[in-house]
Parts: sequence; C-alpha cells; structure tokens
Amino acid sequence: MLNNIGLPGLLLIAVVVLVLFGRGKISSLMGEVGKGITAFKKGVSDSTKELDDAQSETARDVTPEEKDKV
Repeated sequence: MLNNIGLPGLLLIAVVVLVLFGRGKISSLMGEVGKGITAFKKGVSDSTKELDDAQSETARDVTPEEKDKV
C-alpha cells in the first residue's frame, strides 16, 4: 500500500499537515523530535562505551600476573 505513494502523495500529505497544525506547531514538534534523536544517540553512545569498559576490565582480570610467580 505504501509503495505507491510517490512524491505527489508525500507533498499532498505535507500540505494537509501544514494546514491542520500550522507552521508554529510543526516547527516546535520538529525541535522536540531533534532533541529526542540527540538524546537517543547520546544514550546509545554512553551504553556502548560502558560495555566496552566493562569488557576491557574483564579481559584484564583474566590475565595472570607475572609478579606472583617469581
């Protein structure tokens, strides 16, 4: 169903949304969407860094220390 929308259909949808909600409401909504995307990317980046740190700590804990053998 959505495969046949095309550019004219998207333009028509955009015009209808603009008429219904107005320019001010749409711009504030897009600003909130942008903030949400930024927060999501930051969260993913932080969790990836946290997992990498935990993985490197685990790798260091497994290796034997040479000092204790001497």
